[in-house]
Amino acid sequence: MAIQMAGIDHENAPIDIRTVFSFTKKSMAEALESLCQVKGIKGCVMISTCNRTELYLSTDEEFEGDIYKLLCGIRGLPDSLDFRSYFRFRQERETVHHLFRLAAGLESRILGDDQIVTQVKDALGFAREHYAADHVLETLFRMAVTAAKKVKTRGELSSTDQSAVGAAIQTLKKDGYSFAGKRCMVIGNGVMGKLAATELRRQGADVTVTVRQYRSGVVEIPPECSRIDYGRRMELFGDCDYVLSATVSPNYTLTRELVETYRGRMTAQKDSVILDDAGKEQLPADSAGSVSFRPIVLIDLAVPRDIEPSVAELDGVRLYDIDCFREEAVSEAQKQAIADAELLFEEQMEEFFNWYQCLDVVPKIQKIKEQVASDLEKRLTRQLRSLPVSKPEKEALDKEIEAAAERTMNKLLFGLRDCVSDTAFRECIEGLEKLYG
Repeated sequence: MAIQMAGIDHENAPIDIRTVFSFTKKSMAEALESLCQVKGIKGCVMISTCNRTELYLSTDEEFEGDIYKLLCGIRGLPDSLDFRSYFRFRQERETVHHLFRLAAGLESRILGDDQIVTQVKDALGFAREHYAADHVLETLFRMAVTAAKKVKTRGELSSTDQSAVGAAIQTLKKDGYSFAGKRCMVIGNGVMGKLAATELRRQGADVTVTVRQYRSGVVEIPPECSRIDYGRRMELFGDCDYVLSATVSPNYTLTRELVETYRGRMTAQKDSVILDDAGKEQLPADSAGSVSFRPIVLIDLAVPRDIEPSVAELDGVRLYDIDCFREEAVSEAQKQAIADAELLFEEQMEEFFNWYQCLDVVPKIQKIKEQVASDLEKRLTRQLRSLPVSKPEKEALDKEIEAAAERTMNKLLFGLRDCVSDTAFRECIEGLEKLYG
C-alpha cells in the first residue's frame, strides 16, 4: 500500500487558477467514481474549498499513475493547458503530516481556521457515502480530525475570529470601514452565508439574506436578519453599504451588466416616470439622466467567484475577494501553539504508522484470533453440554465465548506489537500461524 496526494491552494495559485480545479458536490461525486475505476487506486478522498483542492489516494505499491493528469482528465482540460507548476505533490509521511497540519488550520489562510476541520471530516464522509474511502484513508482522516480537535483544546492559535468572515471584517475595519447601523445584504444562505450574516449582525449591521424557495419548504435564516428572494436582490442593492456573496454557484451572482442595468434603471426613474394604461410605472427606452450612486463595498468569499471582477471598475464600487483576507502576523504565543501542535502530530503520526506498517499482518492476526476462539470453544464443548441451559442460551454463550477469546487475543497481539521490534513481532505472528495452522 502507498499514500500520496496532489493539491493546489491559496499559497501558490490565484483564484482564477483554483477555480479551474474547484468541484461542486455533483462533480466531486463523479470524480471519485471515476478515480475508483483506475487500476491500482484502492481509495480516494477529495477536499475542495475556497482556498484549495486536494486529492488523497491510497494505492498499490506498484501504482505509477500521475495524479495531476488524472485531475486534468476529470476536468476535461486539454494538454495545451499546463497548470502543473501550481500543484504540490506529497507521498507517505509528508502526505500524513500535511493532512494533520491542514485539519488543525496550520495550512489555512487564516491561522487556526475553525472551519477546515469540519471540511476535512465532511470530505471523508462524502467519500464514504460514495464508496471511495478505503480503510487506510478512513483511518488517516479520522486520526487527523482527532489530532486537530486536540490542538484546538490545547492552545490558542489565533487572537481573532478564526474564519474567512472574521478576517474579512477585520481587514475592512483596518481599511476604515465600520458596520454599526449600516445596511448589508448577504447573497447565499449556506454555511458561509449564515456565518457572515450572523457576524455582521453581531457587528451591529442591518442584515438581509437572499433566499431561494425550494420544494423542501421553509428556508431558515440567521436570527434578527431579514430575507429577500434571490431574484429580487437588485431591488435592495442600491440601498446597501455592503453586499457579501458566498454561494457555491458556478455562475456569477453579480455581473457588471447586471449592476450597470440596475444603475440605468435608477437613472431613468430619476429622469422620467411614465405610467402605462394599467397605471403601472414604465421606464423609457432611452434616458440621458444621471444619478449619483452611494458608495458600496462588495465582498466575494466564493471560489469560483460570485462577483464579476470588472464590477470593481464602476464608480463608487470597492471589491474585495477572498484572496484579500489573510492573517499574516504570528505572535510568540501562536509560535508556541504551533510548536506544541507539531509535537502532538508526531505522537499521532507514530500511532498511525504503527498501524499502517502492520496492515499486511492484519489478515493473519484475524485468522489467528478466529482459530483461537474455535480452539477454546472445542475445549469447552463437554462443559457446555452439561450446562442446564436452553438451545438459544447455549448459542448466545457460544458467541460470548468467541467474542471474549478474540478480544483477549487482540489485546495480547497488539500489546505485544507495542513492546517488541517489528521484526520480532512478525516472527511471533509466523510462529502462531504455524501453531494454529
